[in-house]
Amino acid sequence: MISNLKARQLFWDEVQQPPAQMNIAKAALYIAQEEYPHLAVEVYLEQLDAMALAISDRLPLEPYPLRLIQTINQYLYDDLGYTGNTKDYYDPKNSYLNQVLDRRTGIPITLSLVYLELAQRLEFPMVGIGLPGHFLIRPMVNEMEVFVDPFHGGEILFQQDCQARLDHIYGRPVPWQAAYTDAIDAHRFLARLLTNLKYIHLHHNEWLKALADIERIIMLCPDALQETRDRGLLYYQLGQWADASRDLQTYLDAAPLAQDAAVVRQLLQRIDQP
Repeated sequence: MISNLKARQLFWDEVQQPPAQMNIAKAALYIAQEEYPHLAVEVYLEQLDAMALAISDRLPLEPYPLRLIQTINQYLYDDLGYTGNTKDYYDPKNSYLNQVLDRRTGIPITLSLVYLELAQRLEFPMVGIGLPGHFLIRPMVNEMEVFVDPFHGGEILFQQDCQARLDHIYGRPVPWQAAYTDAIDAHRFLARLLTNLKYIHLHHNEWLKALADIERIIMLCPDALQETRDRGLLYYQLGQWADASRDLQTYLDAAPLAQDAAVVRQLLQRIDQP
């Protein structure tokens, strides 16, 4: 059993690694370790190794990208039965990598993480794509604009499909921006994963867990001013007045004209009242 403090330190150590050396799966498992203190990180990393080895035995002689994707899809979805969790999308277990591997279900970003980890072990470079409202991945192949949707069985998409998916999510036509298909780096990947958890924990009034999510987001993105504000609001909710005052004042100092500045000032006045 590992303490939350130790898991947090391991997470911090991992995300301080140079980008080329940082292990996103390991960092994600350290996130899960705060919720599941008996979690053995190496066991799950070895499970990913074994999955990749099983796929490697099936790889075609000509490793064209679409054939590689087809081989991964057959193993992951047809043989192992991985699927997007449409029945209970907001179950926090969908955001913990150990639970995704145990239950073989998850949300777009965690299923993308599994897929990316397998592709990396197969020396088939792929990257995550933070499409608004949905997470995709794509192979790093020159002049090849195809995308893979791990939440929907590894479905192959083209840009027009991504546009249609985006319009469906928002219920209206959304102007396309080229940045929508830019690769997302490791820190932003983990921050997006933690943001999912943050909103789930806030929805269930699990203030301490939401606070832990925010603190790790700030580790990844120290300049994320909204997260500093939200941490201050949680400290206020928990009655930790000094910490709340510090974070809320930091937010106001940096964004005095923010739309919610008046509300934040009111909270600070309440804290300062004897």
